[in-house]
Amino acid sequence: MEIIKDFLKNFLSSRIRVVSVAMIAFATVLISRLFYLQIINGSEYQDNYNLKLEKTETIPATRGNIYDRNGNLLAYNELVYAVTIQDNGTYSSKAERSESLNREIGRIVKKLEQNGDRIDNNFGIFIDSSGQYQFLSSGTSLQRFRADVFGKNSIDDLEYNEKLGFDEATATPDQIIDYLQGDKVYNISDKYSKKLKYEIMVVRYNMGQNSYQKYISTVIASDVSQESVAFIKENINELTGVDVEEKSLRRYVDSEYFAHIIGYTGQISTSEYNELSKTDENVETTDVVGKSGIEKYMNDYLSGTKGYETIYVDSVGNTIAEGEYKASESGNDVYLSIDMDLQKAAYILLEQEIAGILYSKIQNIKESNINSSSDVIVPIYDVYYSLIKNGLIDINAFYDANASDVEKAVLKAYTAKEKEVLKTLRTQLRANNEVVYKDLPKEYQAYSTYIVTKLKSLGVFDASAIDTSSDVQTSWTSEEMAVNKYLIYAIEQNWIDITKYESEAKYADTEELYKDLVDYVIDYLSNDSNFEKLVYKYLLLDDGITGQQLCQILYEQDILSKDDEDYAAISGGKITAFDFMKKKIKSLEITPGQIGLDPCSGSTVMLDAKTGEVLAMVTYPGYDNNKLANSVDSDYYSYLTNSAANPLYNYATQQRTAPGSTFKIVSSTAGLSENVITTSSEIVDLGQFTKVSNNPKCWIYPSNHGSINVSEAIRDSCNYFFYEVGWRLAGGDGAYDDVKGIDKITKYASLYGLDETTGVEIEENSPHIATEYPVMAAIGQSDNNFTTVGLARYATAIASKGNVYNLTLLDSVKDAEGNVIKNYKPTIRNTVDVLNSSEWDAIHYGMRMVCESLSSFNGFSVEVAGKTGTAQQVSNRPNHALFIGFAPYNNPEVSIATRIAYGYTSHNAAEVSKDILAYYFGVTETEDIIDGEANIVSNSENQVTD
Repeated sequence: MEIIKDFLKNFLSSRIRVVSVAMIAFATVLISRLFYLQIINGSEYQDNYNLKLEKTETIPATRGNIYDRNGNLLAYNELVYAVTIQDNGTYSSKAERSESLNREIGRIVKKLEQNGDRIDNNFGIFIDSSGQYQFLSSGTSLQRFRADVFGKNSIDDLEYNEKLGFDEATATPDQIIDYLQGDKVYNISDKYSKKLKYEIMVVRYNMGQNSYQKYISTVIASDVSQESVAFIKENINELTGVDVEEKSLRRYVDSEYFAHIIGYTGQISTSEYNELSKTDENVETTDVVGKSGIEKYMNDYLSGTKGYETIYVDSVGNTIAEGEYKASESGNDVYLSIDMDLQKAAYILLEQEIAGILYSKIQNIKESNINSSSDVIVPIYDVYYSLIKNGLIDINAFYDANASDVEKAVLKAYTAKEKEVLKTLRTQLRANNEVVYKDLPKEYQAYSTYIVTKLKSLGVFDASAIDTSSDVQTSWTSEEMAVNKYLIYAIEQNWIDITKYESEAKYADTEELYKDLVDYVIDYLSNDSNFEKLVYKYLLLDDGITGQQLCQILYEQDILSKDDEDYAAISGGKITAFDFMKKKIKSLEITPGQIGLDPCSGSTVMLDAKTGEVLAMVTYPGYDNNKLANSVDSDYYSYLTNSAANPLYNYATQQRTAPGSTFKIVSSTAGLSENVITTSSEIVDLGQFTKVSNNPKCWIYPSNHGSINVSEAIRDSCNYFFYEVGWRLAGGDGAYDDVKGIDKITKYASLYGLDETTGVEIEENSPHIATEYPVMAAIGQSDNNFTTVGLARYATAIASKGNVYNLTLLDSVKDAEGNVIKNYKPTIRNTVDVLNSSEWDAIHYGMRMVCESLSSFNGFSVEVAGKTGTAQQVSNRPNHALFIGFAPYNNPEVSIATRIAYGYTSHNAAEVSKDILAYYFGVTETEDIIDGEANIVSNSENQVTD
């Protein structure tokens, strides 16, 4: 016993021994507890741990379909496979995360491309075919993109970034790419090719846009092949966060004909998200919304209601249990008032007519000297050049390693020409050069103008600072000054912002500043695509390249099929380039919209004259909205935005021009209502109206129409008659008052709805009634400007003897079971109730006589009433051609308004309107009018005859 006591005494007297015992005891308890947790109850606790990783996923709703009035499908959804990625990996550092993500994305992208698939790409910068970075958009859209890149809430927050060394508001595509690919953002290694680095960056950028919403997948690629699906499934355990999901893509039927009405969808933008999230907590950055047209206007009806699913996942994201589930609800279907078949027919007929006009004006010459709009022709060399200028031929593809021999030959000629031009320009821009602008060759005048204009557009030359009264500015505008002297003077006057081209404004000496400006200009021009096109123009005119080469390239770039028998003919010189291009325009294998020369655009709108329903609303040229929905085809979008024909512009609702003589019905209404004329009173046409200072002439001058009444004046489109009406409305002899006359004209134009938009649910520009010169306004000139859809409503009011409708493109909204949720019908805005029955009859009779006098309507079995109009916009381009009308004359069923921009004469607009009416009434065999060829158009002079 004593021995035990001594042992304990000695043991406890040692602190180390006590601590050791305590440690052993604690370890025993810990090990016991771990054994209990991990071995005895490990499975239960593991399950409980996993169940704490709750993940709620949104179930997107299927977007509703869009149909025409007869139930024909126009927009629908297609289920496809999409490769997605979530950033749910675990990394020890930011660098490791970037390296891992970049490597994984790069592997996936390469495999996708091997299988013929490509990534979804809505990024604001693309790589053109020459390998250069280019912005996808411009203006406010571009600035919004820059703000998103630099993490700014507003474009107003963009500023000079000292760390990056450039102004965020003017950041170039290369600066943005370098910033995103650099180590401060995505840290993408240079071991990847330029293209792959870009594609990795795009995916990373898209992931970044979703980073603050947990468990949101980012789509890498949509509508992928079965091969790509198999690759992802087979490697799912190696690809962190990557999966294959079903995704709904928006598809459009006959898109070219309906794109301007239907619009397209796309991923929600930052500004849209910020706005919508204020009122809808379910909005996500991956949402698809309507971007334009009916898709945008009816987005709330079409979108449906999202569902959700709660699932439980393990630490690596594998689903181990399912929780609460709520199914999504499909969007509603939207039915339009548009008749699909009529819309398509009207589009094709309009294209055939425009092509016929263009075809009739092409001549086998290099250049033309246009003195007025009455002698405008189209040199064939303008057609050749338009293939390059309008982007139909991709000149960047000439640099491709796989370029054809013809493309290489053209590039070689261009390279030599560009070198010569830049060398000459540098000499021309030398400070001691004394050659004034007017003494330069025409080619170098064009280059000089381009340089000054470009410097202004870049903000280097501050146009607002110019002193227009200075002798130097006067000399420049009168072409009496050398361009170098002008630019030197601009530097001295501080019109040039030297900070735009100097890294730091360290020079006070004008000579040095100018020398650096010249270096900047030459360097800029050597990389400027628009300047490149200008050089091609003169290379072509100098026969450095030929029309035949460009025609061959149409085949080399698959614009035309090599199966065509004309391929061998043009390649072997058996057909001239002139005859070849004429043939292809005639057959519509090359269309006016692709060429982009006057005329290349037009619009027509047809309404039900009894109800005001919109039956067709055509804009030419159209575009393929399938290439803009879901993921933007950057090459195609670039083509659309750079095309001279401006396919994205809705000519039916946005283009405004003077109405020409179609406005004379307003003047007739005003004159009759104000009692300055009656249906039987006559005015003698003296040829020239001398009661106002500009002494305007009737179109028939030096002849005249004699003594005529209002019906005959409408028939003959007698300017003199309506000058007199305008004069009388303003008070007439001894009491003439400009303001009074304009007020009267405004009153009656407003009665016809020409003072405001029509109500259609897509973007529409406001009309403009003349504000001066009532005598000229009375014939549709002065500053009258109206849209085609506005003129169609006006024509409907005339046809119905006074009903002015608020228009709609919609017919109804139905749910997925076909139940009507809402009906849409035009409503009466107001009634033109200022004319009695005989006055209406007089106007209608005058319009009937118009069509009786037009050769277009000879032998036409339906009686049509109408009014032509020709409006001059600029003196060196053709006139606009217009026609409004209704049919049948005695019981109007439909009304129509057609405008061919720069269409030479109103007879051309009347001709295509007749064809559209023929289709509608079925009085002509469809194949006789829709034959796939340009119409035969008489080569009539471009003169104002109405």
